Amino acid sequence: MKIAFIGLGNMGGGMAANLVKAGHDVRAFDLSEQALAAAKEHGCETFTSASEACEGVDAVVSMLPNGEIVKSVYTSDVIGKAPQGAVFLDCSTIDVATAREVAEAAEAAGYAMVDAPVSGGIAAAEAGTLTFMVGGSNEAFAKAKPVLEGMGKAVIHAGQAGNGQAAKICNNMLLAVQMIGTCEAFAMAQKLGLDPQTFYDISSVSSGQCWSMTSYCPVPGVGPKSPADNDYQGGFATGLMLKDLKLAMAAAETAGVDTKMGRRASELYEEFDADGNGGRDFSSIIQTLK
Repeated sequence: MKIAFIGLGNMGGGMAANLVKAGHDVRAFDLSEQALAAAKEHGCETFTSASEACEGVDAVVSMLPNGEIVKSVYTSDVIGKAPQGAVFLDCSTIDVATAREVAEAAEAAGYAMVDAPVSGGIAAAEAGTLTFMVGGSNEAFAKAKPVLEGMGKAVIHAGQAGNGQAAKICNNMLLAVQMIGTCEAFAMAQKLGLDPQTFYDISSVSSGQCWSMTSYCPVPGVGPKSPADNDYQGGFATGLMLKDLKLAMAAAETAGVDTKMGRRASELYEEFDADGNGGRDFSSIIQTLK
């Protein structure tokens, strides 16, 4: 397929490269010259505008910072510029309302569109092992799935437009709560005289087992290799976790849901981010408990 890829940052760059590896013809655009140069090295054809990259394509994939930018790019540079029959896949993490608004605009112009935010982080983006949570019609999902399979290990249809975003923010709210709980448990175990490895050996096979414990342990040298073993560099930045939590809190207010644990997690990550930790992995919040 001929695919336009808009947004070649930490996540998008690896995703575009994997589409090339999957045999697709990738037409890439980003505002960063450095990102464009890296994409070119990975086999993408690069362009100086998003609209130019969309000419003659079968699909458009975007990975952008926020809903305002997504709306602007699709309104100005994608809808009406890509050929009729192209499918649009926005893999950014944005608010549900904007995702649905952009999808409605695309569909009104005759295009199929899905929102397909990801789970997995930079390493998974580079390895092609992301999980995609996809919102959109059955027809749009069917058209988007072959593109997504070139970038991930799991592609799951979550229902109507916007439901991919809903799944992402609910998942990451749970992850934030889970990580803080895991950090608190390790901190308390150590204060009570338990060796971290011993506590891991027990909890990882007991009822306290969770992903933050067994796959992404916040304690260096315990469990599989994680950002904790690299001074909390790489992985999933605190600033990005805070962004997702703010989206989750806004959605909870709109839906009339009282998310006490999610709200407290958001407050804790906001404090942590304000102390200059926005670029560090979100598991580094354990250092506030020592």
